[in-house]
Amino acid sequence: MAPSTTVPSASAVEVPETLLKKRKQTEKAREERLAAAAAARKAQKAKRTVLFKRAETYVQEYEQKEREEIRLKRVARAAGDFYVPAQPKVYFVIRIRGINEIAPKPRKILQLLRLLQINNGVFVKATKATQQMLRLVEPYIAYGFVTFSFHHLTYTDRPRPTSEPNLKSVRELIYKRGYGKVDKQRIPLSHNAVIEEALGKYDILSVEDLIHEIFTAGPNFKQASNFLWPFKLSNPTGGWRTRKFKHFVQGGDFGDREENINKLIRQMN
Repeated sequence: MAPSTTVPSASAVEVPETLLKKRKQTEKAREERLAAAAAARKAQKAKRTVLFKRAETYVQEYEQKEREEIRLKRVARAAGDFYVPAQPKVYFVIRIRGINEIAPKPRKILQLLRLLQINNGVFVKATKATQQMLRLVEPYIAYGFVTFSFHHLTYTDRPRPTSEPNLKSVRELIYKRGYGKVDKQRIPLSHNAVIEEALGKYDILSVEDLIHEIFTAGPNFKQASNFLWPFKLSNPTGGWRTRKFKHFVQGGDFGDREENINKLIRQMN
C-alpha cells in the first residue's frame, strides 16, 4: 500500500552535522561554566573563613595592646613614676582653608598631601619629614594623631579620653566614606574584591586588612594610603568655631589637636 503522504516524519529527518557540533559546544560550555561557578563558590567560602580568622586576630591584637598599656601605667604608678606613651605613628589631616593667598611652598605641600579641596582628609605616616611639612601648612589644616584607645576594657583605671575611640574613627571613615583608586578612577569599597585586586600583592585582601594596615602603620602603609582616595568630609555638625583661622589652643580650628581630632571626625563624617 502506498504511503498516504510524502512528508517525512521528525524521526526520519537527519540533524545537520553543524547543528550537532553547535549543540555539543553549547553543552560543553555550560558544563565548564557550572564547574567554574562551583569552584568559585568553594574558593570564596574558603577565603571568607581566612578573612574572618584574620579579623579575629586583629581584635585580639588590639585588646592585647590595650591591656599592655594599662599594665605599664600600673607598673609606673606603683613605682611612683609617670608612664609616657609611645609617639604616634599616624596622623589624620583635614584641609580647612581654601586656595586664596597661599604661598607656593604650602600650596605644593598640600598637593603632595593630596589635600586639593576644603574638607578633604588623608592618613599620613608620622615621620620627621611629614611633621615638618605639617608645620609649614598648619594654618590651612586641622590634624591629630591616631592612638590605641581603650574601648573594650572596663578597668577602673582605664583612661577616659575626651573623644571616641580612635580605632572606631578609622573604621567608620573607611566603611562610610572609603573610596579606592583603581585605574585613576574613584571606586566605592563596596566589595573586598576591589581591595584584593589592587592590594592583593601586599597581602591586603579585605576592608579589615586595610583598616589594620592604616591603624598600625604597617609595612605597606604607603600603598594602602595611596590606594584610598582622599576622604570627602562634610562641614562639622554645629559649624566651625567662631575664629576658625586661629590655632586650636587659642579657640580656633587649625593646627594640631592631638586626640581631639576624633571629635572633629565624628562631626564631619
